[in-house]
This record gives sequence, C-alpha cells and structure tokens, in this order.
Amino acid sequence: MFLRLRRLFRTAGRDIVVLWYAFRHPHTPGTVKLLSVALALYVFSPVDLVPDALPVLGWLDDATLLAIGIPAILKLMPQAPLHESYGAADRFLSRWAFWRKRA
Repeated sequence: MFLRLRRLFRTAGRDIVVLWYAFRHPHTPGTVKLLSVALALYVFSPVDLVPDALPVLGWLDDATLLAIGIPAILKLMPQAPLHESYGAADRFLSRWAFWRKRA
C-alpha cells in the first residue's frame, strides 16, 4: 500500500513540474497557460467550494481538482512542447536525491 502511495505522489509531483515547464515554454498555447493559472489560483486561494477549515473535506476538493485538472491540462498541450517539458522536468528532478529511483 505504501509503495502505491509513493508511486502516486511521485507521478503527481512529476506532473506538477512538467506543468511548470510547459507553462514557461514559448510554444505553449495561451489557453493552456490560462487554465494552469486558474488551477493554481483556485488551489492556493482562500475561497473554495468546500472551506479548508473542514478537517478532511476542505483539502479533498483541492486534491481532487489537482488530480483531474493537471492531466487534463497536459492533454491539451501540443506534443513538441510537452515532450520538451517532460525532458526538462526529468533533468530537474534527477538532481534531487529523494527523487532518484533505487536499483
């Protein structure tokens, strides 16, 4: 079970970094950049559909939106900038010891 959670967090973290590099890529369409900003604003905004003051539900709506929103936004990306963003994210993440795959 813990290995599945670790794999989930590793994949989600990688997708967040890929989305960051895709946002900074000059050939990324404006709609993808706008959706990325809207997603980040909602997650970090104090105004939510479900307030964060509720113990579990407040964080669950943000996590659900991230889990659905990030892959959906990445699917809207053209292949060339997306491929370059994955490469840049992998190079960035390979520098961190906790991210390296163990043999």
